[in-house]
Amino acid sequence: VEAALTEAELEQRVDIFLSETDTLWMLDLPTAVVSTEAEEAGRVLERNKIYVEICNAKIDSEYFEEKMVQTISGAAKTKEVQCETITTAEKGMMVTSWDFDNSLDASEKESTKTEEATDTAEKSSKSPTAEEHSQAVAVPSATESAVPARSHEERECHSETILTSENLKQDLVVMERILMENIFQPKLAVYRQIPVLIEPVVTSDTSMEEEEDEEEKKDEKKQEETSSKPSSLSDVNESPAEAAAASLEQLWSYRCDLTRGHSVSSMAWNKVNPDLLAVGYREFVSQDQKEGLACCWSLKNPMWPERIFHCEHGVTAVDFSLASPNLLAVGMANGHVAIYDVRSRSHAALLDSSASLNKHTGPVWQLRWVQQDRGATGGDRKERLMCISGDGRMTQWFIQQRLDCFDLMTIKRTQSGKKKLPGEKERKSEAPISQQAAGMCFDFHPEDTDIFLAGTEEGHIHLCCCSGKEQILGTYRGHKGPVYKVAWNPSSTDVFLSCSADWSILLWHRDSHTPLLTFTSVTAFVHDIKWAPKSAFIFVAVNERRVEIWDLSVSVFDPVLSCAASPGGNLSSILFAKNAQCLLLGDSCGQVGVWQLHNLAAPST
Repeated sequence: VEAALTEAELEQRVDIFLSETDTLWMLDLPTAVVSTEAEEAGRVLERNKIYVEICNAKIDSEYFEEKMVQTISGAAKTKEVQCETITTAEKGMMVTSWDFDNSLDASEKESTKTEEATDTAEKSSKSPTAEEHSQAVAVPSATESAVPARSHEERECHSETILTSENLKQDLVVMERILMENIFQPKLAVYRQIPVLIEPVVTSDTSMEEEEDEEEKKDEKKQEETSSKPSSLSDVNESPAEAAAASLEQLWSYRCDLTRGHSVSSMAWNKVNPDLLAVGYREFVSQDQKEGLACCWSLKNPMWPERIFHCEHGVTAVDFSLASPNLLAVGMANGHVAIYDVRSRSHAALLDSSASLNKHTGPVWQLRWVQQDRGATGGDRKERLMCISGDGRMTQWFIQQRLDCFDLMTIKRTQSGKKKLPGEKERKSEAPISQQAAGMCFDFHPEDTDIFLAGTEEGHIHLCCCSGKEQILGTYRGHKGPVYKVAWNPSSTDVFLSCSADWSILLWHRDSHTPLLTFTSVTAFVHDIKWAPKSAFIFVAVNERRVEIWDLSVSVFDPVLSCAASPGGNLSSILFAKNAQCLLLGDSCGQVGVWQLHNLAAPST
């Protein structure tokens, strides 16, 4: 019986040393490359003995370290073999998944047949009774019914693996793009300004002769009509503007079942890929905010977006980055800002402002990536994300491990004072500020990125500066309703436009606090305006039902074109195409129509 240990012995520290025991070699067969009967066997044994002595001498050396190396293979033995020439041939065949299933079924049927044959042979030798004979007949039928059931399950599993494979999805995307390009080929050719390919009609000889006769008769009728009527050049009453009036032709629309019922809030082109378009969607039903969408559309498939990002709240603003073209910034109606990576197929946001302490409390009505140093190139070019919100704050966001911001400016609500006389200068009000004014839009100067315009809900436009003590350099008062959009002229950089809910469009000069021109054609809200990218006189505006094209070189009273471009809903946003003479119009039904511009004036700076 073992003696019990005391408490002192239990608490005593005991050191246990583990050491490696000697290796017991059960069998050791050293490799031999050279035969012992060869002539060089003695020299090889002597070299091996010297090598063993060198290894034993370097065991305790500090400059020696044992490593595994690749040994030199021994010399190949010479052998002479005589045989017939070996002929090779290549053979191949197409095998589908159905062939594998058929071969599997055939092998299972053969195995069942052999089992049935052996069973019948054994039972026939035993002279079975009537009951045994009936059982022997019933057993094969059960096995035959089990084999098709098993093969049916295997077929279902195999079909599921095929349908869920990534290779099949990628092949279907490529096939879908090919079909879409075939369907939309004439429209895409017009968009890219290349000749339209027309398929030749194959007909018989008799039908070709009849068609030629009909074409000759049509040409004769046209010649008679033109000879009877005066030509357009000789007609005195017809002006050249009427002869070549501006017009719009719809090519296609970006729409799908997901976007139906949503309203297009904003659009933005990718800075590097001019065929990639980002569209933000929101939906308001009985003052309740529903889920929003941010979709990336491509010219390769106008029927379904390439990327779909579902947002908890309505999307109010989108814009692509220039420094990192794969980053898409999205502003939402609840004040959140999210950044998505369009290269990834994940629907989750790369960065989100939900954890930021300085996040907006009102809707983010507009956001934009702005270059900080336009003259710099390469790595010296910096970019900042600017946002304006309904909480009266203009913020600048910085991207690190998380998304956070700081206030660039706080828009204060101005008190209503007495009306100014036409020649009286604007005076600064020293009255106490009651509350903040909601910001609606902004636009940075095309040449000086420190200067920007900010439109407010109370109808004022502030000229602001990012650097300096005084943030607000001046205020332009002319609108009686919320300012929905402001836009600098890209050619004449001292002139800018503004549109408002008071049904008017105002043309301003930077040095004048009174509008130069007022454009009003219909009694409807003007939601968006855009200058033509290559002309200083042409701009486009959209109100609730119509799109208007104004050319200041032709008339300042009436637009050169005014037409209804969305019969099913109200127009909400507008965008010019980068590499085509086209116009994109977004409406409240979730459609983005692509329209071709015809007979516009030549670009003038």
